[in-house]
Amino acid sequence: MLKIKKLFITALFFVPHFFFGQYTDVINSNRPGETMSAYAVGKSVIQAELGIYGIKEKHDLLDYDANGFGTDFTLRYGAFLEQLEFVLDVQYQMENFDTPYTSYKKNDFRQTVLGAKYLIYDPYKNYKREANIYSYKANHAFNWRELIPAVSIFAGANFVGADNPYYFSADGAISPKVALVTQNLFGGGRWVFVTNIIADYIGTDYPSYGYVLTLTHGFNDKWSGFIENQGYKSDFYSDAILRGGAAYLLSSNMQVDASISTNFKNTPSILYGGIGVSWRYDGWYKDKLIATKNKEKADKNSDNEKQIDYQEKERKRKSKYE
Repeated sequence: MLKIKKLFITALFFVPHFFFGQYTDVINSNRPGETMSAYAVGKSVIQAELGIYGIKEKHDLLDYDANGFGTDFTLRYGAFLEQLEFVLDVQYQMENFDTPYTSYKKNDFRQTVLGAKYLIYDPYKNYKREANIYSYKANHAFNWRELIPAVSIFAGANFVGADNPYYFSADGAISPKVALVTQNLFGGGRWVFVTNIIADYIGTDYPSYGYVLTLTHGFNDKWSGFIENQGYKSDFYSDAILRGGAAYLLSSNMQVDASISTNFKNTPSILYGGIGVSWRYDGWYKDKLIATKNKEKADKNSDNEKQIDYQEKERKRKSKYE
């Protein structure tokens, strides 16, 4: 049985390689981190990512304590192109505030964003690393292509209603949001490093600029873990947050996750803890088969062999009559 397995793996090295656009065999969720991945879900694929979280805040200067919970929901849909997806991101939060003098409640949409993401560069498009059956060292050497990230851009709009306590103005507003997204795959995809550079509430009195860095590691076919650093700065509020957590794959189209977040200051100090689930429907998806350079090379070699074989037959045929 072991010999058969080794023979099968060796045979795979000679099979033409293909990949299927943005679509992956298993769900590719942005949860439980806050980064947006560079890759789309795939044309005609619908993906929903839902989570609930608890929050605890304490502000030493303003002397208040806040406790509450919230829910966040992201809907992703691939349309028109493999590289394009539309994104709806909604977050609703409810909190109880206690001060030495009074107590009150605060609840509203903390975030409502509608936009689209487009993959502008994929370093692995039409590429598949060729295996060297004669060298273990060559097959396990560092692949310098891993340093080249996939790059996407996101453009959308924030929608804020009037009298929103999480917004700096009592008036409702619509403002642009843009992000530059990069993604690197290391160690054959076992490590994934994603960066988001974000400009938010553009054109308002308090624009916000930030970043999110996420490193994810796949422990096996089911479990993965991540660590994340998020920072944002504006005249209204600035902070730096450290986040970590894990995800478990229930099936090829569903995963569950858990995470915890904290910051490094006391104005306010915050602690978040949450769980979530991601699910996709890919019943409408049709594989878009794209041959890689290996396949093109194999076809070219085959054509050359046919030409050489034809020339040899012609030479032998002519020699009969000479």
